[in-house]
Amino acid sequence: MKKWSTKMLVEAGIMIALSILLSRIKVYEAPQGGSVTAGSMIPIMLFAMRWGLGPGITAGITFGLLKLMLGGWVFSPTQAILEYPIAFGFLGLAGVFSNSIEKAKDGSYFKIILSVLLAIAGRFICHLLAGVIFFSEYAGTQNPWIYSFGYQASYLIPEFIVSAIILSLIWKPLSRIEK
Repeated sequence: MKKWSTKMLVEAGIMIALSILLSRIKVYEAPQGGSVTAGSMIPIMLFAMRWGLGPGITAGITFGLLKLMLGGWVFSPTQAILEYPIAFGFLGLAGVFSNSIEKAKDGSYFKIILSVLLAIAGRFICHLLAGVIFFSEYAGTQNPWIYSFGYQASYLIPEFIVSAIILSLIWKPLSRIEK
């Protein structure tokens, strides 16, 4: 486990604040929650890629709690916990390959994209489950699993594409910043 330095904590705070600001810029907002934003998950995933899994999950959980407090969709306490601190905590999975990405000379684009995929897939699973468990009435006659899958994919696939491209482009110059 990495030592929690003042620099790490300050960087976490800056990245969480930046994520909150970017989450307010919505390109598309789905009718029952969820949106394509101006890359709001990128700062949390970047932090996780720099500092590792544990700090990344902690920053993601904090981001999720702040999103919840600043106007989350709450229908039950269990749903709120699943869709905010747990779902956004999964963004910390981007730190799974942090050591090998950091040491790679070529930028390790495959591992960056895989890190983003893992992070957003974790979030996707949380929202998929919440959709089936708590919001199945919106599916009408359609299978709730298929409905929830399509609904979550409508905003998380574009978020994945944007995040993977931007992180692949900015990782190499930002990785030179000393920790």
